[in-house]
Amino acid sequence: MRAVPNLSENRTTLSQPLPPSKLARRFVPLALGGVVVLAVLLVAYVGLGSVYLNPNEVIMALLDKPVEAFHRQIVWELRLPRGITAILAGMMLGLAGAILQTVTRNPLASPGLTGVSAGAVLAAIAGLTFFPALATAGFLLPFVAAIGGVGVGVVVYLLSRQGRTDPLRLALNGILLGAVLNSGTSIILIFDQERAANIVLWLIGSLNGRTWEHLNSLWPWAALVIPVGLGCAGLANALNLGDDVAAGLGQDVERARAGLFLVAIFLTSAAVATVGAIGFIGLIGPHISRRLVGNDTRRLFPMSALVTAIILLLADFIVVAVTKGGLPVGAVTSMLGAPFFLYLIFKRMNAGA
Repeated sequence: MRAVPNLSENRTTLSQPLPPSKLARRFVPLALGGVVVLAVLLVAYVGLGSVYLNPNEVIMALLDKPVEAFHRQIVWELRLPRGITAILAGMMLGLAGAILQTVTRNPLASPGLTGVSAGAVLAAIAGLTFFPALATAGFLLPFVAAIGGVGVGVVVYLLSRQGRTDPLRLALNGILLGAVLNSGTSIILIFDQERAANIVLWLIGSLNGRTWEHLNSLWPWAALVIPVGLGCAGLANALNLGDDVAAGLGQDVERARAGLFLVAIFLTSAAVATVGAIGFIGLIGPHISRRLVGNDTRRLFPMSALVTAIILLLADFIVVAVTKGGLPVGAVTSMLGAPFFLYLIFKRMNAGA
């Protein structure tokens, strides 16, 4: 008789895993602590810039009782929308990463490895190249990018179907198709030197210049898809048991996998459509969260969203503090994520040796 794996076991830690009961008990205080950290970081983030505002000045401006009249404009018009955009995009990419790692049963899976990010970026850049008016068309450019990401995700899923969807084939098809799409983006970059700087920011991912207009194109997606993703934790737990066990528990495995993959596609597409292809945070956040709360997706999904939001806001905080906003945040996450990715590969190789 096939043994059912323990979903709450924390297999990714270097130390011995904590008991499931202890992992469950620590989730609520960790989540509350994470919310406090995120709030404190946001206040510090909003105060940072060419005109420094101390925490009291930031809070008073947020309460619409600014110490100086111009504080309100700095906080509400310039800095707050960028910070909230970072939080929402981080939550969406972190949740998407956790879902994809479950669907593919691959702890190295991330939104960037599905081809969805590459599809969204290519669609946005092609739109800017052939229809320059999109740059000033408000929500239309993110909508075009989202269509590209969703389209690529559907193609990857359909290519991976041979009777049943193979999780390994799903990941490999995403990587291959993403490489092809990135080549297309590079070709546009070569022939469209006038927009090269803007194209590079899309490729790397950036929060520079994000305003309420960008946030207004992102939050409806977040409000719709994040709750759906969190609500799919039960399906994800069943898939973690393996296809045969999940089917024995009454789950339609193929439909569950397709639904979860589609949710991850929409989360990734909407985030990338607004901030570009910010790399690695959809990998780092879920891994840190798994070490904190284990593999049970009822805890892993919300913790991944929270931790990744903190990581992205912190990365942009570093960008503003060190480079005065001159460096795209995707460069910072890549510098942090590449060594982390190599560490995970090395760890898995040693575990399999």
